[in-house]
Amino acid sequence: MPDLLTSGNMKIKKSDSAGLGYLTKILHFAPGKLSGYNVCDWASSGCLRGCLNKSGRGYCGPIQKARIRRTKLFFEDRETFRVKLYWEIAKHVKRCIRLGVKPAVRLNGTSDIPWEDYVHTSDMFDGFPQVMFYDYTKRVRRVLHNQRSNYHLTFSRTEDNEYDCLTVLRKGFNVAVVFRGDMPKKWKRFKVFNGEETDLRFLDPRGVCGLKAKGKAIYDTSGFVVRGRHNV
Repeated sequence: MPDLLTSGNMKIKKSDSAGLGYLTKILHFAPGKLSGYNVCDWASSGCLRGCLNKSGRGYCGPIQKARIRRTKLFFEDRETFRVKLYWEIAKHVKRCIRLGVKPAVRLNGTSDIPWEDYVHTSDMFDGFPQVMFYDYTKRVRRVLHNQRSNYHLTFSRTEDNEYDCLTVLRKGFNVAVVFRGDMPKKWKRFKVFNGEETDLRFLDPRGVCGLKAKGKAIYDTSGFVVRGRHNV
């Protein structure tokens, strides 16, 4: 069985080398229904088509197979998954202590699992209070009702959820928007900051996290990707 947590994501490596004092691990599932199980209940069609699942080293067959095996383990043997995940998080914490940095874990690298709702993993946040967990999500309730101080959630814009985006922004939470072309200074009158410099979303200022279209998303026509100077 492959490791559940990895650090091979280029954005994660960029965060680790940014000098911000964090070391991050990320969990990648097979997105959508690629494994036979749906891990992206709130994904739009544009999001699924533009998914970064095969970006970078993700296109490699062994990596895709590993993501499918992780996903199947989560759905088919939840207790084994939980034990393995907790062990890997504890190992990560020990390494961070040894290196003098803070541990961060992104649980949804290519998924949108509501970890706080699963009885087998909901105590993870209390069990590892020294870990900063963070994710993107397209489920507005997760953002607005998140009560955990060590779990940061950034809402993700799609082509069909702009009303929810504005609700989230007006309540003081952040929204990630994917842009093509020049990144605007504002989107819907809210300040845009560059989210490409690191992946550590819990360190972001308030506003719109601007991300650049990559991979298949560059060719998006659904509205999932916003033109840089459009709708500012």
